[in-house]
Amino acid sequence: MSRTSRFRFGRLTEVSPQQIIDHMSDPVTIAHMPLAGMAWTEEVCADFVAAKEACWARDGLGHWAIFEGDRYIGWGGFQREGEDWDYGLVLRPDMFGLGLPVTAQALEFARADPRIPYITFLLPPSRRRLGALRRMGAEQQGEVQIDGATFLKFRLETEAAPATGQATG
Repeated sequence: MSRTSRFRFGRLTEVSPQQIIDHMSDPVTIAHMPLAGMAWTEEVCADFVAAKEACWARDGLGHWAIFEGDRYIGWGGFQREGEDWDYGLVLRPDMFGLGLPVTAQALEFARADPRIPYITFLLPPSRRRLGALRRMGAEQQGEVQIDGATFLKFRLETEAAPATGQATG
């Protein structure tokens, strides 16, 4: 990360279960998550955090808890889905305006990590404001179905394109 990192990427185990439950039970959060049809209990929260920790154990990377200072503002990051590193971001509704700067810092991380040659974004079709994704260089790859829900899939290269032509000297 750059020395001017605004956000700290930690582990979900650093966040109290009640904060996660409150966040994931918020109707505004739920409205943006087609697969969020469950009631968030302590057991659901524990299973969620355990699943995210299993990704860390398996891949050495997974979703982070995201903090601004000491304040939990949401969770997200990179999670391996088959051959793809999928980027997800679920901010608390009162933090929605921080999506671009959080994503910029996460992309800085991805570009510095040799494991991540590209990332994918899966967004519900209800998301209409896609200009920022396109400005970053993400290209739409079509639609995918996950557990009966449709998502728009975008891909963003994180590695520099190989140089072409002859070197001069």
